Amino acid sequence: MAEERFSDLGRVEAISRLFEGTGYRPFECTCFEADGKSVCTQAGRIMLEGIDFDLTYFPLKHLGYKSIIAVTGELYARLAHPRTLTVTLGISAKLDFVQTKELWGGVVTAAKEHGYDKVSLDLVPSRNGLCIAVSAAGETSNLQAKRRPAAKSMDLICVSDNLGAAYFGFETLEREKKAFDLSKDEHRQPDLKEYAGFIGEYLKPELNPALIGQMEESEIVPSFGYFITRGLSDAVRQLVRDSGLGAKIYVDRIPFAGKTFDLGRKYNIDPVSAALNGGDDFRILYTIPIGKHDRFRHDFQTFDIIGHLARPEVGAVLVTPDGVELPLRAQGWKSE
Repeated sequence: MAEERFSDLGRVEAISRLFEGTGYRPFECTCFEADGKSVCTQAGRIMLEGIDFDLTYFPLKHLGYKSIIAVTGELYARLAHPRTLTVTLGISAKLDFVQTKELWGGVVTAAKEHGYDKVSLDLVPSRNGLCIAVSAAGETSNLQAKRRPAAKSMDLICVSDNLGAAYFGFETLEREKKAFDLSKDEHRQPDLKEYAGFIGEYLKPELNPALIGQMEESEIVPSFGYFITRGLSDAVRQLVRDSGLGAKIYVDRIPFAGKTFDLGRKYNIDPVSAALNGGDDFRILYTIPIGKHDRFRHDFQTFDIIGHLARPEVGAVLVTPDGVELPLRAQGWKSE
């Protein structure tokens, strides 16, 4: 029997294989009904030094803040109000109490901003750098949960803000780190004012704490919701898998921050590729019934409509301005 490797399977196929024969289903929403009045949702994230962040340039307070946004976005995508938060910090020897307190300050700031009722913390030693494990629980009223419509072809695909900026912020910081290492000048201070917006999207992504309340007030209920953290392609392919429908994303509808294309030319990076595959954008993707188009455009002006659901045989495709349909591919998915 041929040896199976992660590089051949991809993240999604590997997870599916691990669930085989367990009696559980992969990729199910971790929701359950509580007391017949609400639906509880859980979300978790682990962030590892050297993989998810680099302390060379990542402020500890921003890192703590971002770790909470990473799970809060998952709750918002599922229309849940944040309720409880559990944080475990694996502390390495190079971090003292003052630095840990700074990290914790970012956690508390985000927790208060997004209305968590209770927060718990545990500290454990780590030999391999800083590790941040976060688990959040949220609540959706049964009424709201039951109002979620079935997805249909032509439902609108909407995203909460521009895409690709976080990747360019990360790329800028990595390039400056390399330049610093090569210069061997401990006093070298790069001028990053020109890239402040991009860097901010990577180091301290923000979400609207009032989003779920606004959705309830507007009486607009998405058929599906996803938190974009691994690029737009990954989220759209999840949508196609879960809905059983196809999806069309239009290149000229993808929103970009100002000067993105200038920076793309400077770095020789295609902004569309950064949006599709860059990751760490921390945006919400909703599918909205087309009949709610006018109301949605009026009430949620920070969202952009970038495409729509389609017949199942369409699959997940990117539509160019010339009308050419290209299959969407995503890191972690098995190559087609």
